[in-house]
Amino acid sequence: MKKFLHIYIYSTLIAVALLGLWIYITNFTELLDPVIFPSPEIVVIAFVKAIKELLQGFVSSMGLLVPGFVLSLVLGIGGGLYFGLHHRFRAILEPFFQTFSPLPPTLFVPYAIALFPSFKSASIFILFIATFWPIFLGTIQGVLLIDKPYWDNAKTIGLKGKDLFLKMILPASLPLILNGVGTSLAFAFIVLIMVEMFGAESGMGRFIQYYTDFTQYDLVLAGIIFNSIVILITMIVFEKIKKRLLFWTNLKNEAN
Repeated sequence: MKKFLHIYIYSTLIAVALLGLWIYITNFTELLDPVIFPSPEIVVIAFVKAIKELLQGFVSSMGLLVPGFVLSLVLGIGGGLYFGLHHRFRAILEPFFQTFSPLPPTLFVPYAIALFPSFKSASIFILFIATFWPIFLGTIQGVLLIDKPYWDNAKTIGLKGKDLFLKMILPASLPLILNGVGTSLAFAFIVLIMVEMFGAESGMGRFIQYYTDFTQYDLVLAGIIFNSIVILITMIVFEKIKKRLLFWTNLKNEAN
């Protein structure tokens, strides 16, 4: 607890201040419409009442996000390593990478709807498109930016084939790979909520859109808070995993 407060003391103070401001404005002033901006007490009650529905939406959302993201991890890292190590093929296809990677995934929605048999499969495809490119391009950059001394040392000690890949190439490129994964993970939630708000029958985004249509803004805010908690926990867990995988960079920084 002390370690948490030491690290996040200012973040905690800002959160408490914002909560206090929300309580003051909604309870002691008439600056905001109470229908659109209910007080924290009302939102907490709505949150508790809707927790079962929120958790069901979470399960539904993960059923879309996890398959799409895992597919991006496998193809993005695998493809990025291949093209990072094969200059000729990368040079041939690089114009296509630069052309398609900036395209917003929403452009592919009409084709996803037309080609896939269900909303779920179409959504997984859109999430895959959204999350693939940062991982793929980050992996390529990770391989290309491996320092020359790493290659020289690997050659000196005779690393080849599988050993070269597992003991030098993958660890050395991992920082940029994980940067791409982190970017994709954050973007995945943006696309997930957007997709669910306009077509899903359940999910975290659908929850917000459904109650917005009925002007039940206490539940809308409950849904926003729930989404924020899920995203925050996910990103914190990812950062913990990232730190564990990159333990050697932490030791290097401490030594410096």
